[in-house]
Amino acid sequence: MQHRFYTQGWDDYELIDAGNGKKLERWGKILTIRPEVQAYFKPGQAYSAWRTLAHWEFTETDKHSGEWHALRDAAPTTWEISYHKLRFQLELTRFKHLGLFPEQRSNWDFIAERVPADGRFLNLFAYTGAASCMARQTGAETLHVDSIKPLLTWAHTNMERSKLADIKWIREDALKFVERELKRGRHYDGIIMDPPAWGLGAKGEKWKLDNKLEALLEGVQGLLANNGFLILNTYSPTISLADMTRLAHQYFQPQQCTLGELWMQTTTGKELYYGNLLRVVK
Repeated sequence: MQHRFYTQGWDDYELIDAGNGKKLERWGKILTIRPEVQAYFKPGQAYSAWRTLAHWEFTETDKHSGEWHALRDAAPTTWEISYHKLRFQLELTRFKHLGLFPEQRSNWDFIAERVPADGRFLNLFAYTGAASCMARQTGAETLHVDSIKPLLTWAHTNMERSKLADIKWIREDALKFVERELKRGRHYDGIIMDPPAWGLGAKGEKWKLDNKLEALLEGVQGLLANNGFLILNTYSPTISLADMTRLAHQYFQPQQCTLGELWMQTTTGKELYYGNLLRVVK
């Protein structure tokens, strides 16, 4: 089954407007302007109005990085926001991200509803650990896998600020970890993967999601326990929803799969696309 998944903002996050290749967001009390390739339409408000509101604007200097420019005096470079009982540290990075992907809120809620308190949860490409914290908050044994050491440190900070403990940290290439877990005969009640289109392994080796996705799906299919669930979000421009559907049905029964596009609506009424989403419930 295919449909649109819509994620909503919350008290500490608002997608205010989007258009002309940018988006205006509120993170707590701090407003930012960031590039957004999917915002190819006209915004609801004039860009000049955005700049009177925002504290920071990101300008790309090349394809993968850029610089932040303060639009107000004394704008903070690090701050915190919350989602229910969870606390997340935000900071300005040279890759335009702030340490949180708010569109994942619908997946966090899905995890909270479905992972059993006595279960085991695996977060692959785990970034700064929002999904890990959500799973751990339920009581589930939680494994957090990422190949980038500073991101593991950031995730650990989020765990502590959320007053949680005992998430298991693994600095490892996601696919290599999956292959090892298969040999160990391990199973998980919930798995989430939100892989980047391009990435680096634990030793700095480059890889492309297009070349890894099938192996990842095959691997997690073997790790998923009976009655378990899988969440896969992709933002790769070269992996279509049809590609994901074909691969999902290769490793899972069609009736177990829900596929669609992930969207958010701005406060001004614009709709912004955030990639393709697969959810499997065995």
